[in-house]
Amino acid sequence: MTTTYETYVVADDELPLDLLVWRRFRKRTPGLVERILKLNHDLADLGQFLPVGTTVVIPIDAPDNSPARKPAVRLWGAD
Repeated sequence: MTTTYETYVVADDELPLDLLVWRRFRKRTPGLVERILKLNHDLADLGQFLPVGTTVVIPIDAPDNSPARKPAVRLWGAD
């Protein structure tokens, strides 16, 4: 499987990496922040907030790790 990447340049002050990931994908993606840190070796050295102008490589094909929805349990019958 081929992975595609996009490049993001930080334009906001005090932007943490996990917020950047949330703004990009708008869903929980466990392990994606760690995956981005592996792709961008020097990113963790910058601290909690990414400086303006920092370039971040992000994989586009983020895995869908959201838990499967289960039907609700009804104690007094179905609607």
